[in-house]
Parts: sequence; structure tokens; C-alpha cells
Amino acid sequence: MNKESKKAKKDKKSCRRNKVLMLGFGLTTLGTRVISAVSLAAIALGFCSVKNEAKVFAECVQEVRESGKGAAYSVRFCNGG
Repeated sequence: MNKESKKAKKDKKSCRRNKVLMLGFGLTTLGTRVISAVSLAAIALGFCSVKNEAKVFAECVQEVRESGKGAAYSVRFCNGG
């Protein structure tokens, strides 16, 4: 074999290796983006339940205050204390 054919084979191997590396990098990046999206969705769903809980707590405090108790007692009562 002459030098040119050896060099051509070496270039093909190098090109193939670069393709594999780029594919691996792309799949890793895609995977991390999917994980980030799922995490953000879980956080958003968590905020919905916190909002509902805060609404119920506020209604409880308002109900106890309407019975003539003070604000501090109402909060303590609604917290279970």
C-alpha cells in the first residue's frame, strides 16, 4: 500500500470516530434536557398543591376569626396546635 491509501484509511477511521463522539454528545445533551423538563413539570405540579393548601389554610383562619378569636389563635388552631 502506498502512503495515500494509508492516509485515506486513517482519515476514514478518524471521521467515523468523530461521528460516534458527536452522536454520543448529542444523545447525552438530549437526555439531560428531557430530565430537566420532567423536573420542571414536577416542580410546577408541586406548586399547585401548595396553592390549594394555602387556600384551605386561609379559609380556616378566616372561619376561626369570624367566631371571635384573635389572629394568633386562629393561625395556631389551623396549624393543629
